[in-house]
Amino acid sequence: MTQVSAETAARAVLDTAGRRAGIDVAKAELMRLGENALYRLPNRIIARIARSGQLAAAAREVAVARWLEASGVDAVRVLPDVAQPVDVDGRAVTWWQELPPHREGTALQVATALRRLHDLPPPTGFNIGRLDPFVRLAERIDRAVTLSEADRAWMRAHLSDLAVRYAALPETLPESVVHGDAWIGNVVSAGNRVVFLDLERCSVGPPEWDLTSTAVKTFTLAGISVEDYAVFVRAYGYDVTAWAGFEVLRDIREFRMTCMAAQVAAENPARHDEIVLRLACLRGERGSRPWLWTPVP
Repeated sequence: MTQVSAETAARAVLDTAGRRAGIDVAKAELMRLGENALYRLPNRIIARIARSGQLAAAAREVAVARWLEASGVDAVRVLPDVAQPVDVDGRAVTWWQELPPHREGTALQVATALRRLHDLPPPTGFNIGRLDPFVRLAERIDRAVTLSEADRAWMRAHLSDLAVRYAALPETLPESVVHGDAWIGNVVSAGNRVVFLDLERCSVGPPEWDLTSTAVKTFTLAGISVEDYAVFVRAYGYDVTAWAGFEVLRDIREFRMTCMAAQVAAENPARHDEIVLRLACLRGERGSRPWLWTPVP
């Protein structure tokens, strides 16, 4: 599906969902078309349209948002008094309250927010699920049509190897609720609030999974400084890079980012060079970390 046809399809889904929910979407503006389609509506409403097959994940995300609000953990908030998600031909549409102007969280803010999240007891009113670090990766590989079959075969083999390594992880910190995708863009500073975004992968799992995101941002991508990483470690109280299982989670995180680039390239072939670069890095063909990867939507 091309970028234009993907936008047309998302708009059609939004129109149907708006009619069913009783929400006027006539003046909706597309904010982003990536893993999810995001639209801004009047009255500070955000509509989020997931890809097909994500109804259960969307329902859990709404439940997580309500639970976090009740628990006193600041996160993006669902629009109240609206039945969610709306199912439009297998695509989930959810409705959210727009945040005020915000920016990426600092290392200190991310660490503090994660510490508070990880200290919460798991919810009892719904099944939050267990962490699946490989969710949707096989699907993204299958759809990576800009890659050769040899490249996709390598990715499938690498995925299998990572699954074996993950199953043999050494002892972790006590399991907790984890955000699931806790890089600095998903923990933002909005005035005096530090807010979690993108709650669809919240689940129960090893806290190290969330901590690895900031380590990867530092040591794989050079996106934050080593000094900022030290602030993160002090604030949280644990250095995941010193843990024996760190390289396993790091490698899975890097592979998830690579599979996302493959998905983006399949829909926008102009981004093909980025997936080629990332695969070369994973194969050891571009030297040691850090690597200069260009963000994809």
